[in-house]
Amino acid sequence: MAEDLFAAAAEDRLTRQAPLAARLRPKSLDEIVGQDHLLGKGRPLRALIEADRLSSVILWGPPGTGKTSLSQLIANTTAKAFEQLSAVTATVKDVREVSARATDRLGQRGQGTILFLDEVHRFNKAQQDALLPSVESGLLVLIGATTENPYFEVNPPLLSRSTLFRLEPLSPDACAELARRGVTAEGAAIDDDALALLVERSNGDGRHVLTSLEVAVAIAHEHPDAVRDGTGRIVDESVRVRIDDIEAALGTKALRYGRDDHYDVISAFIKSIRGSDPDASLYWLARMLEAGEDARFIARRLVILASEDIGMADSLSLVVADAAARAVEFVGLPEAQLNLAHAVVHLASAPKSNRVTVALGKAVSDVRDVAGGEVPVHLRDGHYQGAKSLGHGQGYDYPHDHPEGWVDQQYRPAELEGRVYYEPSTHGAEERVRTRMAQRERTDADSTEPSQT
Repeated sequence: MAEDLFAAAAEDRLTRQAPLAARLRPKSLDEIVGQDHLLGKGRPLRALIEADRLSSVILWGPPGTGKTSLSQLIANTTAKAFEQLSAVTATVKDVREVSARATDRLGQRGQGTILFLDEVHRFNKAQQDALLPSVESGLLVLIGATTENPYFEVNPPLLSRSTLFRLEPLSPDACAELARRGVTAEGAAIDDDALALLVERSNGDGRHVLTSLEVAVAIAHEHPDAVRDGTGRIVDESVRVRIDDIEAALGTKALRYGRDDHYDVISAFIKSIRGSDPDASLYWLARMLEAGEDARFIARRLVILASEDIGMADSLSLVVADAAARAVEFVGLPEAQLNLAHAVVHLASAPKSNRVTVALGKAVSDVRDVAGGEVPVHLRDGHYQGAKSLGHGQGYDYPHDHPEGWVDQQYRPAELEGRVYYEPSTHGAEERVRTRMAQRERTDADSTEPSQT
């Protein structure tokens, strides 16, 4: 009896001393912040949990999105036994022991077993193969949690026997709600600008919100006007967590970045790249990232710039910019900052040409201003029935039939023949394009010049 009392007291003390993120773990599905697409009323994962009919699942999402909290909530609501392993430390022997205990439970009490495997992507192929028979037979219901793409990190047989649920980064509103709960739990309050900075820098990571807030509250305890009880706990909510507390907790300063700054900074960023100044370009990139600018917005502007300001002078720039944009989606922040910086330096140091942009503008102007514009007969589609009787395609000279792979013929409506849109510059790779086009013009002139007799 005494041992039970001591154990209960120790558990209570540990609970009170636990990190804020642990103390605020949800005790019901309604307490979970975010992930409404999975856990809202009538959503699939919620329905499976409430009915205690969960089959093997992989929970895939960034850190701090609720994977562990969700698994512990399942442990508290299911009638099945709940086992937990970490793929960082577990071995094949551990997996076999869990399977053996699951077999005993099922045989003796008819009770199923759920295995929560954190960091499932850290399991190697042999470990995953050892787990597969128990999952395949239904002896174990697997809940695997991973921050990595399971299509790359989880063996296909194991993945095919599990339902994949994607957890998204928490929205700003969800992060703010989590922070308010944390402030209440800590017996303090928080200024609006401090809350905004905390949410802005969280990157959708709920654990980061609560960990940083806990540090900020500890700093706020040192305010000279703080009113505390006998344990040192703040009891007067007029003492608030301020923006300098959040800055100290995050190890960063708040940047002023309003609507005007959004447009001014991106303008300076683009003009610095266009002006071939990689250092200035990197500064403005860092300024935007530190202020919480949407990385996808930055990536989109780089893709546009690659064609608008570099174009044919370095066609690889479009490939680099597009790759950076894809990396932002695939990798996410903060790591994707490196991909953006890589693209920025490449684009800023690349030769520049706006001749593609100018050429398109001229072509669009003619499309709008010049009437007619019929497709020349020899360029029309001659494959459908009756096309040949209309003369479509007749007279078309196939360029690959010529040694040079090129032949001069009319490719535009007669009204626009001879109009020049694209004039290559002498910058970068576009110089080679300029030379090649000039050679074709000379060849064309020689072929049309009357012979001397």
